[in-house]
Amino acid sequence: MPMNDLHALTREFPFDGRLEAIFLRPARGRAAISTVACEAIEGFGLEGDRTVAGRGGGKRQVTLVQAEHLPVVAAFLRRPATDPAVHRRNLVISGLNLVAARSLFRDQPLHLLLGDVVLELTGPCEPCSKLEASLGSGAYNALRGHGGMTARVLRGGRLAVGQEVRCRPADVA
Repeated sequence: MPMNDLHALTREFPFDGRLEAIFLRPARGRAAISTVACEAIEGFGLEGDRTVAGRGGGKRQVTLVQAEHLPVVAAFLRRPATDPAVHRRNLVISGLNLVAARSLFRDQPLHLLLGDVVLELTGPCEPCSKLEASLGSGAYNALRGHGGMTARVLRGGRLAVGQEVRCRPADVA
């Protein structure tokens, strides 16, 4: 592969990642609930999450956050750590750059594979103003660029903490 071929470079990942945590948000304004497993429902989101109970469809069926970003946010807030549940993202992923897992090219989609589940990242998940109340003054700006990603469920199935997370071109997935 030529090193100057951006299309080829964006399809290669050095390592697979890992699903570190799962959180379901049962209703707007309610605390996120940690679980060790759940069902991803094609075209809707995660069973037990408010996205499934609501309208379904759309680009924001599942939210993900990079585990490596959590200490960065804590550092910006001058805290030793932040509870991932407070961030209100469904899936905490480690070891795989989620921003890079969103395809740069429409003709070359990338998919996240977690067992039988297939997700397509659809865009950044910007922080909401409610995090200012949970994490304190300045949290909104501490989270900008570290708020995670949104995804749609292309194929449903069981998700479990500890699962391998692979990013593959759609034609290989």
